[in-house]
Amino acid sequence: MTNLLSIITFLPIVAAAIMAMFLRGDDAAAQTNAKWLALIATTATFLISLFVLAGFDPADTGFQFVEDHPWIMGLRYKMGVDGISILFVLLTTFLMPLTILSTWDVKTRVKEYMIAFLVLEGLMIGVFTALDLILFYLFFEAGLIPMFLIIGIWGGANRIYAAFKFFLYTFLGSVLMLVAMIVMYRAAGTTDIEQLLQFDFSSDPLHFLGWTIIGGTQTLLFLAFFASFAVKMPMWPVHTWLPDAHVQAPTAGSVVLAAVLLKMGGYGFLRFSLPMFPVASDIFQPVVFWMSAIAIVYTSLVALAQTDMKKLIAYSSVAHMGYVTMGVFAANQPGIDGAIFQMLSHGFISGALFLCVGVIYDRMHTREIDAYGGLVNRMPVYALVFMFFTLANVGLPGTSGFVGEFLTLLGTFKANTVVAFVAATGVILSAGYALWLYRRVTLGALIKESLKTITDMTPREKWIFAPLIAMTLLLGVYPRLVTDITGPSVAALLQDVHQSVPEKNDLAPRNVVADAGAAEAGH
Repeated sequence: MTNLLSIITFLPIVAAAIMAMFLRGDDAAAQTNAKWLALIATTATFLISLFVLAGFDPADTGFQFVEDHPWIMGLRYKMGVDGISILFVLLTTFLMPLTILSTWDVKTRVKEYMIAFLVLEGLMIGVFTALDLILFYLFFEAGLIPMFLIIGIWGGANRIYAAFKFFLYTFLGSVLMLVAMIVMYRAAGTTDIEQLLQFDFSSDPLHFLGWTIIGGTQTLLFLAFFASFAVKMPMWPVHTWLPDAHVQAPTAGSVVLAAVLLKMGGYGFLRFSLPMFPVASDIFQPVVFWMSAIAIVYTSLVALAQTDMKKLIAYSSVAHMGYVTMGVFAANQPGIDGAIFQMLSHGFISGALFLCVGVIYDRMHTREIDAYGGLVNRMPVYALVFMFFTLANVGLPGTSGFVGEFLTLLGTFKANTVVAFVAATGVILSAGYALWLYRRVTLGALIKESLKTITDMTPREKWIFAPLIAMTLLLGVYPRLVTDITGPSVAALLQDVHQSVPEKNDLAPRNVVADAGAAEAGH
């Protein structure tokens, strides 16, 4: 079937439209129907996305399942996936049914809540499948609206401030990207991303009012896109919107924000910045490296000082995204493979950690760390699940968290030893704040009276965590499930980059995970 990408993109949006038109009232029956319709729609989207994976050929480094039709004003509706984007589509479709399940206890404006998540899913998938600049921009920016509403309507006490801060930070960053897209269209005569990847944007120095801009047009375009993607990641120092958004967002909103929305920035670097502006990416590599290293160390230290569980995990996310940007701009095979792996792994682990906070918040209605302690005495299953994802977040070998951090540090080490050394201290710091959080929440004697009647996880909550545990373990022990798909596309990307920047090393990029496996088999 040639329209699979359109189906999985618009199926959730169609389900949201049906819900808006035909579901009436806000009684218990209507709320249940809205939840079931959302769950069925997201589950169907995931199952259909598996057909995309089944028909995908990793050896083909071009775009597959391409849909190309005339659209409006000379623009085209074009969609497709390659080895870099297909796994982000699957991450989105995999997580959304679990996110809907986690909202089952919501009782305020349930229909509108489900509509917001369904629309958001469609827009997120569209970001990863769009092969036209304007189509990409529409999906990228439209995703702000449902998340803005999710935070602003169903969030905490300070939700309005957090929602506007989230919207303004991400929107203002993207305005420059739109200007850059217009410049790209005027230079290349097309908005087709596939054609733009082959277009050579000028890197000749520009002279302006006595200033010399090294990298020329590429530098200006790079900075415009960087402004948008750096905020989306978010990178230090434009990360301050994220902790506020996470603290005020409902649990399901935090899951989607951490697991998928942040990955749009990393995906943007891989789809636009590195392949389209390779000279500028090389020029700014040291800047990005040190911004990433500072983010890893600084936000890890800030996490140690937090008293709110959600805010601690939010700062942890900023630190982990630092490894991603390092890996991407290392511009070698282990770095980029590791960056993609880290984003996927972080999607499972951070989503699960926010769900862990949601489990006890639903019972006690507080996220303050000091309000808990000794939960293992009343919630042994919860303590076990929380411990598993805490260790995965630290990067315990055998979990997916280890593979992503190891590969990104390996790639960064090949490019800049000092930065890799500084960033590696983040592994130690992450163990500090993660284990400190776990000890204070779950271990020790149960002395607080308010906790003595708390109940352990329900069967529904256990079913939500089971797939996340399975994926975290599976990718941890068999990372080739990811690298075999991403490897050829990453190698093709690097070949183009190295042709544009000849002084780059690693001219024959390889899949280091696959090579390590082959070497082991040879022994």
